[in-house]
Amino acid sequence: MSGCPDGRCDGSGFLYDEGARAARPCTCRPRRIARRKARKLAGVIPRRYQGVSFDRPPVTHMPPDVVRAVRSYVTHLDERLAEGRGIWFSGDVGTGKTTLAMLISAEALRQGASVAIYSLPRLLGLLRETFDDESEASLGVLLDRLAAVDLLHIDDVGAEQSSPWVLEQLYTIVNTRYEDRRAIVITTNLDEAELREQIGERTVSRLVEMCGDPLLLCGADHRKEFELPEPAEPAPYGEPPRGAHAGW
Repeated sequence: MSGCPDGRCDGSGFLYDEGARAARPCTCRPRRIARRKARKLAGVIPRRYQGVSFDRPPVTHMPPDVVRAVRSYVTHLDERLAEGRGIWFSGDVGTGKTTLAMLISAEALRQGASVAIYSLPRLLGLLRETFDDESEASLGVLLDRLAAVDLLHIDDVGAEQSSPWVLEQLYTIVNTRYEDRRAIVITTNLDEAELREQIGERTVSRLVEMCGDPLLLCGADHRKEFELPEPAEPAPYGEPPRGAHAGW
């Protein structure tokens, strides 16, 4: 059993009062519950992004003001996650949106936070699979898991063809995290006006309140200029999780 991150309980998530001969939840228990719910979600940085850093291309060739904003978010990550404050990136294909989002998710994982990483098409695919008779989790269970993680990272928002069902599921995910003050990181190829048209006014309104204005990345396609660096120390795992997006 792992120790208590708050240094209070024995790792069980409960404090025992000898006088009252009763147990009460420790301050670490909500985080333990969230991590348990998140275990079956995709929370591993894809190998393609394991070597990225602020001090190496392509990040060193991205707009300095955007990189500074990401550095600030990472520096104050504990506070941002506690506040449920997210961040989002908008821009053309190949400008580095996913790379910067992965830097944030990687730091959250290093700090022991629970993280789920999906492209929106893959995430919606998982939600659809819950209607199969052989699905191991119901729609409600999967939505509950997505609501519980400390950081939810969704790539390619707006890439999925809109339908009433798609719009409702996306709104449910975003609104639940908004109400629970849970942070979200998203990337999109659409500008704010296009995104409102694609995923709905109320969902974008929540994202703006949670994340502020989108950080805009523009310019040349970095994939034509740079190869992402190899990880300094290869990680001991196999294929990237199915939910991880392989774009920029």
